[in-house]
This record gives sequence, C-alpha cells and structure tokens, in this order.
Amino acid sequence: MDIRRLTLLPAPLKSAFLDRVDPVADWCIRRRIRPNTITALSAVVLLLSGAAFALGAPRIGAALLLLSGFLDLVDGKVARRGNLSTKFGAFFDSTLDRLGEAALFSGIGIYFVTTTGQRWPILGLGLCLAALSGAFLVSYARARAEGLQLDCRVGIAQRPERIIGLGGPTLFFGAGPSGNLLLGIMIVLAVVSYITVVQRVAHVYRITQGGRPEAAAPPPRPSPALADPVGKGN
Repeated sequence: MDIRRLTLLPAPLKSAFLDRVDPVADWCIRRRIRPNTITALSAVVLLLSGAAFALGAPRIGAALLLLSGFLDLVDGKVARRGNLSTKFGAFFDSTLDRLGEAALFSGIGIYFVTTTGQRWPILGLGLCLAALSGAFLVSYARARAEGLQLDCRVGIAQRPERIIGLGGPTLFFGAGPSGNLLLGIMIVLAVVSYITVVQRVAHVYRITQGGRPEAAAPPPRPSPALADPVGKGN
C-alpha cells in the first residue's frame, strides 16, 4: 500500500459532490460573478465562523465553516467553467485561505479558554495551535513542491477533509459535554495534518530521488479555487 495516496475522502465521493455544484457555478457565471468575489465572500464567512466559535456558539461556527467551504468550492468551479482562472486569483485564494484558517482555529482556542465548564481548556488551546500549525505545514509543503514544478496533491487530510471533519460533527453535536467532542476533533485534526505532511515529504522524496517521470511534471497551472470539495486540496 502506498501511504502517500491514502485519503479520508474517496475520489468518487468528491467527484459526485463536485458535479452537484455545477448548476450553482453556472448560475454565477451567467450573472458575471467573478471568482475573486466569491473567494472574498468565502473568507468573510470563515472569519465569522471563527468569531462564532470564540463567542461560544460552536454549531453556528460549524455551519458557517461548511458554508465557507461550499463557497470555496463554487469559486473554483466558476474559475474553471468560466475560463476565469488567473495567477492572481490562485494567489489571492490561497492567501485568504490561510487567513481564514488562522481566524478559525484562533476562535476555537478562545472558545476553550473562555467558555465555562471546559475540562481541559489549556490542552484545548494547545491542540488548536497544533492543528493550525499542521494545517499551515500541509499547505506550505504543497506550495513549495509546486514551486519546484512538482505535483503534490496527496495526503490523508487535505483541506476538504479537515473542514468536513471539523464542521460535520460539530454542526450536529456541538462541542459535546465539557467540550470533549471538539477537543477530540482537534486531536484528530492535529494528528492527521502531520501525517499528511509526512506523506507529502515522502511523495516529493520519491519523485525527486527516484528519477520518476513525475519529477519532470510541467509547471503548475494557476490553481482554480477548488480541486476538491471545500478546498483546493491544500
């Protein structure tokens, strides 16, 4: 088994979900809504998600997180189907993604240390920092590889998996008794993020040291906003 290819969301599931977004993307294209506009809206919604967590409303935060992911998906579809992909759009999208993730995990950290009844508030804050740094490393590893003209869209927990893994359970069950569910999610996110980093390092090592054809991959095209559900596979 090639550990570099392991992922939590099967490709057929991603493709099926992406197909259902096409009508929304087509609607945006007909109304001349630009991908960068949708990207900015997605970032604003993600900032609001972090604020909702910080204010002690995890279910609202989760709903906004998933909505932001959906908008992130739509902007990629609009860019591709409308032939509107640009280098600036890819840069703008990735930058706002990082800003949104910082706000999201900061808000969850604030939730742990300010909400009464938390069993391990400091542990929760530490896990948020670990999950955030892991998410940043996952994205950096791909960006650095693509800067070397290598494809690096591999890993068990790319951005779609992280958003769905956090947003889905929290939307239905909240933070759980004494915040235990949200704490458990942070543990899982931190662990799978670092596993993804290892997978990407192993992937780049293999294609650069093994002389495989992948090492001579063409320069990456401007990244459309979404190659995967709720994210760019970052």
